[in-house]
Amino acid sequence: MAFPRTTVAGVSLPRLLIGSNWMFGWSHTGHASDEFIKNHHSTVDSTLTVLNAFLEYGIDAWMAPFSSAPECLDKIKRVQDKIGKKLILIDTPIINVNDNEAARKETKAIFKTSAEIGSTFCLIHHSCCEQLVNKNKRTIERLPDYTDMIRECGLIPGLSAHMPEIIQYTDLNGYDVETYIQILNCLGFLMQIEIESVIRIIHEAKKPVMTIKPMAAGRTTPYVGLTFNWNIIRPIDMITVGCIHEKEVHEDVEISLAALEKRLPNLEGRNSPGKTSIIK
Repeated sequence: MAFPRTTVAGVSLPRLLIGSNWMFGWSHTGHASDEFIKNHHSTVDSTLTVLNAFLEYGIDAWMAPFSSAPECLDKIKRVQDKIGKKLILIDTPIINVNDNEAARKETKAIFKTSAEIGSTFCLIHHSCCEQLVNKNKRTIERLPDYTDMIRECGLIPGLSAHMPEIIQYTDLNGYDVETYIQILNCLGFLMQIEIESVIRIIHEAKKPVMTIKPMAAGRTTPYVGLTFNWNIIRPIDMITVGCIHEKEVHEDVEISLAALEKRLPNLEGRNSPGKTSIIK
């Protein structure tokens, strides 16, 4: 079964992307959850089980700050060696955006590492990109310096746009950016403005958008979160979903396909003691 795909800068991508928070320990809930994730995914085999579940549906694109996190670098190499197949890596590196030669040299080295590990896309992490935003001028200062560096490394440039203005300013100024990451979920979790404005910005974006945190880091159920996002994004846009084990992958794929096909998902009922007949 092949999950529906879209195209970004000439590259075919599944519309459901593999997230990394639930593999590398970024739970957005607390230290205990972070440690649980890290322990659960302490081996390559545990991560491989999740990735193989995604691959059953042709979902072969993985998003993470690979080139900025040593634990990611080691695991991605070993995982791909075991799979025997190259995944489409969407790297979201954390870079030094200080305006001096030492910072530029440091950033070039990170982009070079991104290329060396086989990334296809290089989307500057939101924590760095937002430092360059000038709301008064409606610009992203010195952004072409970084997109040029990315191109020189043979990578496709993009931006992690947690700040929604980043999409607007990029399109307004014609910056060399092929795709965006934008938070979108039914709870507005970590979104900087209201949902109605964010979805309008996504629909007006000149390039495809990779939405993230559809389940608000576990604050809503997969059915509610995924169904909401699939019903409001465009056919060219994507959803990034993180799973801690393979059964979640199969569940999320079924919910997603059901939403796209406008049907009820075929899911097992939830376990709870003394369920009434109406929810059995």
